[in-house]
Amino acid sequence: MALEALLFDVDGTMADTERDGHRIAFNLAFADAGLDWDWDAPLYGKLLSVTGGKERIRYYLDQFNTGFARPEALDDFIAGLHKAKTAHYTRLLAQGAIPLRPGVERLLHEAREAGLRLAIATTTTPANVEALLVNTLGRESMDWFEVIAAGDIVPAKKPAPDIYTYALEQMNLTADKGFAFEDSRNGILSAQAADLPVLITVNGYTAADDFSGAALVLSDMGEPDAPFTVLAGEANAMSYVSIDLVKLLHQRMSA
Repeated sequence: MALEALLFDVDGTMADTERDGHRIAFNLAFADAGLDWDWDAPLYGKLLSVTGGKERIRYYLDQFNTGFARPEALDDFIAGLHKAKTAHYTRLLAQGAIPLRPGVERLLHEAREAGLRLAIATTTTPANVEALLVNTLGRESMDWFEVIAAGDIVPAKKPAPDIYTYALEQMNLTADKGFAFEDSRNGILSAQAADLPVLITVNGYTAADDFSGAALVLSDMGEPDAPFTVLAGEANAMSYVSIDLVKLLHQRMSA
């Protein structure tokens, strides 16, 4: 089946947002609320086992800060913290603090020139997606993506397949015509459960994850003058992720 669409995760895949983006924004929101919580880099790595910002706060309280006196309206309390965190995060993006990862912008342009459809499937909020795209690619990039499936639009977040299934349904697309880009164990499990082939680009938090079944595992997408490192799989002597490589991987995974 011919490749028709590319579906992208955002955090960690399109941009290395977690350690110096979301984590910092969470800590700023906690300080605003008068909380003495400090999510340092190692702790945040543990919290990343749970997808979704509100879910991450609850996991922190359940597993790492069990002595905290929870307010009666805990859901509202968590939602308020998350809203403040999102505001801080979008400000960081507006300041240009979080660039796209190598090869992402180039691949998006190549995909559009090749007539491929684009979509986003992420657990982060729509506001975070918009802020990243607008501040790295310009306002017009919002129209590049046929579907932006984000946040709480589905009840079950990654590693459940729901966000990918939703995106495919909205595109009226079967999984055998799509190809996903992820960076984490939860991400690959989600895409695979939706029957999508997956290319992985690792980051500092996910390099040791189990990516069994990935079409290819790379350090990043690479550029013509800055090649990727192959961590698992066969790139057929190619040194950066191009549409030709993606089509080859799609064909290989469909065989």
